[in-house]
Amino acid sequence: MTANSGPSPFSRLSLNSATTKKWTLAEAVEGCVTAGIPAIGPWRDRVEEAGLDKAAKLIKDAGLRVSSLCRGGFLTAADAAGQAAALADNRAAILEAVALDTQELFLVVGGLAPGEKDVVAARQRVADRLADLVPFAAENGVRLVLEPLHPMYAADRALISTLGQALDLAAPYDARAVGVAVDTFHVWWDPELKAQIERAGRENRIASYQVCDFNMPIAADPLLSRGYMGDGIVDFATIGTWVRDAGYTGDIEVEIFNQEIWDADGGSVLETIKERYAELVLPYA
Repeated sequence: MTANSGPSPFSRLSLNSATTKKWTLAEAVEGCVTAGIPAIGPWRDRVEEAGLDKAAKLIKDAGLRVSSLCRGGFLTAADAAGQAAALADNRAAILEAVALDTQELFLVVGGLAPGEKDVVAARQRVADRLADLVPFAAENGVRLVLEPLHPMYAADRALISTLGQALDLAAPYDARAVGVAVDTFHVWWDPELKAQIERAGRENRIASYQVCDFNMPIAADPLLSRGYMGDGIVDFATIGTWVRDAGYTGDIEVEIFNQEIWDADGGSVLETIKERYAELVLPYA
């Protein structure tokens, strides 16, 4: 099984494995090869299911790139045991990224500790744990990719909500050690987005561009409000142009959490992704 070769309009397209949640890693790899999608962004649970060495071989033998590994992070534990566990898990994730031959490890930084209301203190713990992790990541050639999440996830998932916050957190470190992700679902609303994408470009910190739409109305489970590009309210032409003009030329991951899409035939999902990518993303990439 080998990936399609030769020039393709999909040469930068990557499937984030969360989009085909019911597929095993082997099924996602096979799906990418069949669809002519040259890169994959696996989640750690799928890698663990397959076994790290087997997962790395499976992807390599298929001729796919690993655009990123999702995810590390959750750095806001307030107690020493929780902090130690978080650091151990993130160091393991860094080594997994090495084994999978990707330099990009996504970090979702975490929300408030149970019972906590001190947002300032929790954000400081993120900065402190990042300082603990950067030397180990840099030694292993892995870039920690800070992903700002939509503010509705601040309490439980990510106290970093804007690209500007992520860039400020990354600022003390070399751009090869700490970068940022631009995920259209999470950042479309930010009135400072253009300026912060420009800043990220100047600082050489754009490590990933992820695309999917923001569906309305918001789902009962807000995690599942993502949709195919074109199904919601995101302006892909504008955001894509900003990212392109900032100098980003890397892979473009499609990451969708949506129960109907998860329940659909995976091959059909990838064909829809390709159609929407060609129409709404590629012209501005």
